[in-house]
Amino acid sequence: MKIQNMKKKDELIIGPAVAVDTLIFTIRDNKLMVLLIEIGSGEYEDKWALPGGIVQIDETLDQAAKNVLKKKAGIKGIYMEQLYSFSGIKRDVRGRMISVAYFALVNSDKLNLKTMNYYSDIDWVDVVKLPQMAFDHKEIITFGVERLSAKIEYSNIVYGLLPKTFTLTEMQQVYEIILGTTIDKRNFRKKILSLDILSETKKVKHGMKHRPAKLYKFKKRELVFTK
Repeated sequence: MKIQNMKKKDELIIGPAVAVDTLIFTIRDNKLMVLLIEIGSGEYEDKWALPGGIVQIDETLDQAAKNVLKKKAGIKGIYMEQLYSFSGIKRDVRGRMISVAYFALVNSDKLNLKTMNYYSDIDWVDVVKLPQMAFDHKEIITFGVERLSAKIEYSNIVYGLLPKTFTLTEMQQVYEIILGTTIDKRNFRKKILSLDILSETKKVKHGMKHRPAKLYKFKKRELVFTK
């Protein structure tokens, strides 16, 4: 049997566009907050969104996330990790779009926020009091809060929210804000110290309600898994 080689014509493959969205958390006024920008025109005018954008042909996903955050929020030099991919069919009224979300925890006191003319405003917003959101960004934020609440149980990820040195009480307050619940002080300290992620600084913090409190620091200010 003679097998005939058949060469197919090149086909144009048209698929969904790929975007990145950046989910940046901080703590302000004892609340877990997320960075949002207000859209100034177009189909989503006056709605709020996470800083995001289309992945360009010469960018990796990681590069796109960094570039978007710098361009649309004036933030650079922070560690971000992939959160999840969101591919709802109707997540963007302008066309088929798949988004890869990234997230990070930061000390907002060290950031100078700024955005582009296309956007009306940029601000930190309480995750439990979100304004009218564009796209599926409320879903992304909800997913991110859930992931963060789980991840603090098996990693040192809260280092991004704490100063270089801190008391165990200050660290506990961060956990309580993220989890939305009160934690037993004795149990918290026992668990945290057993994880071997902190070092005593041999310094104390004065001005506390009771006696001066010991100051601690993270052994590594980078992501470490404890389980």
